[in-house]
Parts: sequence; structure tokens; C-alpha cells
Amino acid sequence: MKSIWIANYDGNEIKIVNTWFNGERLFVNGKLQDDRFSLFSADLVGHVRTKDDEKKMIKVNIGGWLKITCRLFVDDEQVAIVQQR
Repeated sequence: MKSIWIANYDGNEIKIVNTWFNGERLFVNGKLQDDRFSLFSADLVGHVRTKDDEKKMIKVNIGGWLKITCRLFVDDEQVAIVQQR
């Protein structure tokens, strides 16, 4: 099973991918920033640059048992994401 979530933040694409066999991955503009493997939950971290060249911290929480959920935070503020699959 594979789940993908996508968000756009200040002109940047943030993509989170969760798979049963390859773990969890965080991509910003197509570049891998974090990669983990966990059975029940995972925390991913990365960064994004704004249009003003400001560096902001990304945190992702993935978890669940029967249904996997994902939450995305940029500089400690939750950002809306869309689940693709």
C-alpha cells in the first residue's frame, strides 16, 4: 500500500510518501530531504526556502494503524495537505 500527500508552500511543492516496504519519505521540489522506516508512526524533518530566501523548518507526523494520517508543519504552523492516494 502506498499513500502520497502533497502541499504547496510559498511556491514549493512538499510531497510526503508512505509505503509499507520502503518506509516514509519527505521531498521538497522533487529532492529527498528525509527517509525513515517505521512500523507504526514516523517523524520526518526538512526545510524549505521561501520566495524571500528565508529558510523554514518542516516537520511531518505520519501514523495510524488501520488508516494512515499525515500532518505537516512549517515553522510550527500546520499546513493543509491533499492526499493523492
